[in-house]
Amino acid sequence: MNIEQIRDYALSLYGVTEDQPFGDDIITFRLEGKIFVCLWLGGGEHDMKDSAPRFALKLTPERNEELRERYSTITPAWHWNKKHWSDVYYELMDDSLVYDLIKESYTLVASKLPKAVRQKYV
Repeated sequence: MNIEQIRDYALSLYGVTEDQPFGDDIITFRLEGKIFVCLWLGGGEHDMKDSAPRFALKLTPERNEELRERYSTITPAWHWNKKHWSDVYYELMDDSLVYDLIKESYTLVASKLPKAVRQKYV
């Protein structure tokens, strides 16, 4: 899996927008203005300690703990609230699992939207 596949999949989800509020080296994917995936493009001012390709995604605290225990390729997010966000080293994981995690993050964010807005996404 590569950056373009992640970008294409995230943008294929209904209502998703992308922007770069943190600089040229990070793309965020949003639903109704709420970030659900933050994809690091490499290099730049946000270069991370090991420079391995990854993205951060939002999941429930319980789900984050479960995934971190199960997969060495999922760790607490480097620049985000570590309770709610995990870094996913997508190049080292099965594509279908990566897609499922992105969709899970999208669904979580959709579930927190006001009811009148949420019904467009569920």
